[in-house]
Amino acid sequence: MNEGSGHSGESGATAAKPRKTRIPGVVSIDVERCKGCGFCVSFCPLGVLRMSTKFNAKGYHYPEVADGDKCSGCGLCGMYCPDFAIFGARNSGVIGSGASPKASDAE
Repeated sequence: MNEGSGHSGESGATAAKPRKTRIPGVVSIDVERCKGCGFCVSFCPLGVLRMSTKFNAKGYHYPEVADGDKCSGCGLCGMYCPDFAIFGARNSGVIGSGASPKASDAE
């Protein structure tokens, strides 16, 4: 009766795919280049950065990552840095809920 409907009639015929989570962007900070202007912290749209309470060798407070999981890798922190002390980058990889990529190497 249902031959032309496209449904096989079997339960579970289309198994759910494993969920994939986007790996967030990454921030790289050259602490010793920083002069503590705070532009990167001010212009980060997601609030990923904060100024550290520590000092670098020049005596400046430098930025630190407050919540790296929120980073989208937009790169605004690096665009506004006058000293090229910080860079944001997008990471195109994904994390699957299945086996790790190195699982085949273990055999």
